[in-house]
Amino acid sequence: MLKQLWYKLPFTGEPDPIVARVALEGVIAPEARTRRALNLASVEKALMKAFSVPDIKAVVLTINSPGGSPTQSRMIHDRARALSEKEKVPIITYIEDVGASGGYMLALAGDEIFADPFAVVGSIGVITAGFGFPEAIEKLGVERRVYTAGKNKSQLDPFKAEGQGDVTRIQEVLGEIHVLFVQMVKDRRGGRITGEDDDLFNGAYWIAGDAVDHGLIDRTGDLRALLQERFGEEV
Repeated sequence: MLKQLWYKLPFTGEPDPIVARVALEGVIAPEARTRRALNLASVEKALMKAFSVPDIKAVVLTINSPGGSPTQSRMIHDRARALSEKEKVPIITYIEDVGASGGYMLALAGDEIFADPFAVVGSIGVITAGFGFPEAIEKLGVERRVYTAGKNKSQLDPFKAEGQGDVTRIQEVLGEIHVLFVQMVKDRRGGRITGEDDDLFNGAYWIAGDAVDHGLIDRTGDLRALLQERFGEEV
């Protein structure tokens, strides 16, 4: 704040261009007691602080995430976009090591998406996984007691045999989430995307240069050099 006031004095000249950086790192998940998770609650204050910097040129979101919760990914994305539109400040997202699945969804908040040349980008798909132990519990002689109201309440219980109806239902839900994710990519990337949907949205991932060719990101390079090119050497 003192630096900003100093530059407003008549004899100090023009200030150096300023960008604010917010790091979005780790697995995206709701708040947990046993580990630090990336979610809206953990980054909202940093986002608000970044967009409140006076005379700022841009906010840079540096991303290093393999994904996680689609809900938290969407919430962080939407909050960043809302602040950008409110403050009339552009967002540049920069993928460091990995921006995959929900991590790529975070990158979509950028008006432009940059990445390190070695970054892994994409994985536009949806996944859930678990284990089944129906035979193990029988061998151990353990009696499982589950009581529900609603015939589908115990779907995908790991201690009973997998039912085809359960599998069909979870695939339907995953498919619906996937459709929303794909639409989000198309809404944000628009005409920049090249290639067929079956190739781009099947869960595959790419090295950053190939992601540029597909239109999923805009450029590769070193973040500092890219910002200096855009805003000047003294950024």
